[in-house]
Amino acid sequence: MQQPFRRVALVGKPDAPHIAETLTSLNQHLLARGREVLLERGCAPLVEHTPEQVRLLKDLGSACDLAIVVGGDGTLLCAARLLSEHDVPLIGVNLGRLGFLVDISPQDSLARLDEILDGHYSAEQRHLLRTRIIRNGQVIYEQTAVNEAVIHSFTATSMIEIVTSIDGHFFNSQRSDGLIVSTPTGSTAYALSGGGPILYPTLNAIVLVPINPHTLSNRPVVIADDSVVEITFRPSKQFRAQVTCDSISIPDVEITDRIEIVKDRPFRILHPLDYDFFEILRAKLHWSSGYRS
Repeated sequence: MQQPFRRVALVGKPDAPHIAETLTSLNQHLLARGREVLLERGCAPLVEHTPEQVRLLKDLGSACDLAIVVGGDGTLLCAARLLSEHDVPLIGVNLGRLGFLVDISPQDSLARLDEILDGHYSAEQRHLLRTRIIRNGQVIYEQTAVNEAVIHSFTATSMIEIVTSIDGHFFNSQRSDGLIVSTPTGSTAYALSGGGPILYPTLNAIVLVPINPHTLSNRPVVIADDSVVEITFRPSKQFRAQVTCDSISIPDVEITDRIEIVKDRPFRILHPLDYDFFEILRAKLHWSSGYRS
């Protein structure tokens, strides 16, 4: 019988605390379990390895069956964007501070890894967003995002006027600092800071969250995830706007550009069988701290 997840990639944030010992422990454990281990180039110097084990992150997807991401949510965001092209499932080990995506602690990582390697896990499918900037009828730039695409003013002292359409129907125009278009995964990130709702991660939805709108009645809106969100701009004398997909910025947005945001390909996160999203919310957001069951 063939072993599940025969080739496992380790991806880490090189400057995370205790990263070397965590990666070394995982590497040794995987080898003892008879797995072939590949290492993302940035974290390879932290682990004893052979040259054949090392890959660029963009090349790992075609070479592995499973990726273990060690770090924080930002590390997993980057891995998910690149590895989702090859449908590589991800496991997150949390060395950061606020981990909604990386849900396994380093202390439990070996036991949890054994459970997953033995086939005892739950798989959760989430989707990326794809943002296209269209100029004179041509797509001049496109990028994916796990959390959100953000259209915002380039300068902190001036607003921009955004016109939003959904599936070809006018939705609204707003003067604001910008607009967050978020996946359910991203609803606990920037969208939450902007006053947006928390969405269960597997909901088929997208949330639109205005950033500091000039009209106080302008509120977050949840729409179906198969919607096409189109954004244009009204004329302005001092227009400067920027688009950011997760942490990737697109600075050269022009006032005549049209921005199209749609649901893109899925990616998978593997969790232990006792994974509880609501428990994570309580722990990370300090809910029910005085409650005793």
